Amino acid sequence: MTITQLQYVLAVAEYKNFTLAAEKSFVTQPTLSMQVQKLEDELDILLFDRSKKPITITQVGEKIVAQAKNIVNEAARIKDIVEQEKGYIGGDYVLGIIPTIMPTLLPMFLKTFIQKYPKVNLIIKEQNTESLIQNIQDGHLDAAIAATPLEVDFIKERPLYYEPFVGYVPKEHRLGNSTQIVPEDLDIEDILLLQDGHCFREGVLNLCKTPKIGGEHFSLQSGSFETLINLSNEGLGMTLLPYLNTIDLDEAKKKKLKYFKDPSPAREVSLIYHKKELKVQITEALKDVITSIVRGAIAFQDVKIISPLNK
Repeated sequence: MTITQLQYVLAVAEYKNFTLAAEKSFVTQPTLSMQVQKLEDELDILLFDRSKKPITITQVGEKIVAQAKNIVNEAARIKDIVEQEKGYIGGDYVLGIIPTIMPTLLPMFLKTFIQKYPKVNLIIKEQNTESLIQNIQDGHLDAAIAATPLEVDFIKERPLYYEPFVGYVPKEHRLGNSTQIVPEDLDIEDILLLQDGHCFREGVLNLCKTPKIGGEHFSLQSGSFETLINLSNEGLGMTLLPYLNTIDLDEAKKKKLKYFKDPSPAREVSLIYHKKELKVQITEALKDVITSIVRGAIAFQDVKIISPLNK
C-alpha cells in the first residue's frame, strides 16, 4: 500500500470516473487503474462498483476512502513539519476568495505578498462560500477568504478585518438628506440586492431582519456592486456596499454615501482553512500581510458583526 495509491483512490472516489480521475492526477488512465486494482488485490476487496455509470463506492470502500483522506493529509503534514523547521515558505498554495471580496482585497495585498514570498506559487480561485467550504473539505483549497462566522465544524476561522456596511443613497431617495443612518431606517423593499448565492446579500437581509423577500414590491437583483450603483443612480432604489468598495468611487458618487451611526453594522472577513492546518507557515504569512495592509485602510473600531448565515 502506498500514499500514491491512496491518492488515486481519493481521485476516483471524487470524480466517479477513472479517466477523469487520471486526468486530474496527471497520470495515464491505465496507470491509475492498475494502481487502484493492485490496492484492491492487496486488501482482497472491491473499492468501486465499476458496473455502474458513474461508478459507485462500495460500502467497505466508503470506510477506506475516509481513512485514506486522513492518511494522505497526515503524510502531507510530515512535509510541512520539515519545511517549518527549515523556515521555508514556498510551494503551491491554493486560495479561494468569495466574489464580493476578491475585486477590492486582492489588488491590495497580492503584489506585496508575491514580492515578500517569491517562492510561494499562489493559485487564486473565485468561488462562492458554499463551494469554498466543500473544496476545503475535499482538500482542493489550502485556505479561503470569506465572510464569517460560518459555524462549520471542520473549519478554523481567523478574522482579518471588520468591514462596515455603507449606504449608497440617491438624492431623491427618502434617506437622501440624512447625514447618518441606522438599521431601523432600512426598508428591504427599496434596497437593491445582490443575487442569491452571495453572502453579502444574506448579511443585508439579516441586517434588515428579513429572512426572505416576499410580497408584490418591485425588486431587482444583480451580481455586482457596480451594477447596483448604476441602478441606484437611475432612481431604482438605494443599496448597501462593503466599505472597501467605496474607497475608489469618484467624488460625485461619494456624496451619495451614508454611513451608519455607531456601532456600524459590519461583516467579519476571515481567513478560513481546515482544522488539520496544513501549510500553516504560508497561511500565517498570508494573514500577516493582509492584516498589515488592511489595517491602514479601515479605521472603524465600533462595529456590530452581521452574520452571513441564511437565518
